[in-house]
Amino acid sequence: MSFSKAQDLVRLARLAATRRRGISLAEICEEFGVSHRTAQRMTEALEATFPLADHNDGEDRKRRWTLADPDLDKLQLRNETGLEALEIAARHAETEGRLRHAKALTDLRDGLLHRLPRDKARRLEYDADFVLSSLGQVTRPGPKVRLNPDLLDAIIESLRGLFRLRVRYGNPDAPHRILEPHGVLLGHRIYLAARDPAKSAEIRNFRMDLIFEAETLEDGFNLENDFNLSDYAARSFGVWQDPDQFGEVIWRFAPEAADRAAGFQFHPHQILEPQEDGSLIVRFFAAGWLEMVWHLYQWGDKVEVLAPEPLRRMVQDHRRPDFASMP
Repeated sequence: MSFSKAQDLVRLARLAATRRRGISLAEICEEFGVSHRTAQRMTEALEATFPLADHNDGEDRKRRWTLADPDLDKLQLRNETGLEALEIAARHAETEGRLRHAKALTDLRDGLLHRLPRDKARRLEYDADFVLSSLGQVTRPGPKVRLNPDLLDAIIESLRGLFRLRVRYGNPDAPHRILEPHGVLLGHRIYLAARDPAKSAEIRNFRMDLIFEAETLEDGFNLENDFNLSDYAARSFGVWQDPDQFGEVIWRFAPEAADRAAGFQFHPHQILEPQEDGSLIVRFFAAGWLEMVWHLYQWGDKVEVLAPEPLRRMVQDHRRPDFASMP
C-alpha cells in the first residue's frame, strides 16, 4: 500500500469514528474525490484493517460504515492545513467581534497541538505560522461592527436552547421587547433573524449593533414550521428582507462583461443563460432592490436590468460608460 493510500485509510477511519451516523459510499466519493468502485475498495480495506469497523443499512437504504476504537486518537496525521484553517477562522471571528467563537477555535487549535509529541507539535506550528504570515487581509470599506460579547453570548444561548430573548432595540432606553431568535445572518452588517410575537408572526431582521441589552429567558418557543436559515437568507440579495419586493430578478450583461459576470455568484439559486450575441442573462428570485443597485452601479453601462421594472428605473439613469474596469 502506498503512503498516500495509507493516509487516506487513516483519514477514512477517523471519519467513520467521528461522524454520528457513520460514512456512506457517496460521502466517501465526495470526501476523497474517488469513484464508486474505489470507495468500495476503501471500505473493504477499512474492515480488513480495523476489527471494530462495522456497517449498517439506514432507513434511507444507504449503507454507512462506523468505527468504535478508543485507540484511534493515536493515529494522528500531520495536518498543517487543519491548523491553518482553525487559526484563520479564529482571527476572522475575532475581527467580527465573535469573541466566544474565537476562543473556542483557539482552544481546538491548542488541543490539536497538545495531542502531538512536543517536537512534532513545534514543527507543525512553525510550518503553519509561516503559511499564515504569507496571507494578507484585504481591507474593504464598510462598517466594522463591534459586538458586546455578553450580548452575543445571550443570543447564542437563546439559539442553542430555543429560549426567548428579552432585548432593548433601537436605543438604550427603548422598552423591552421579547424576541424568538431563528438565526444570525453574517454580512456587511450582522443581523438577528427573529420573530416578535407581540407584533407579528413574520420573521424579521434586527441589526445586532442596535441591540443594546439582551437577556436569555427560561421560556421556550418553537421555530417556524420548516424554517431553514439558508432558504430565508436566499430570499434577499444582501440582508434586507422586504416581501413586497420579492420576485424574479433578470439582469443582462453585455458581451464584454459576460465572462467576468459568469464568475460571480450573485445569488445561491441563480440561473445563467449565455446568449447567441455573447451577452449573459442572470436570473434569480430575491428582494432588496437598494442593495442590488449598490452592486449594479459598479458595472456601469455593462449591465441592463430587464426585471423587475421598479429596479430597472432605479438603475437606468446611473449606468455610466466611463468606468475603467469592472468588478
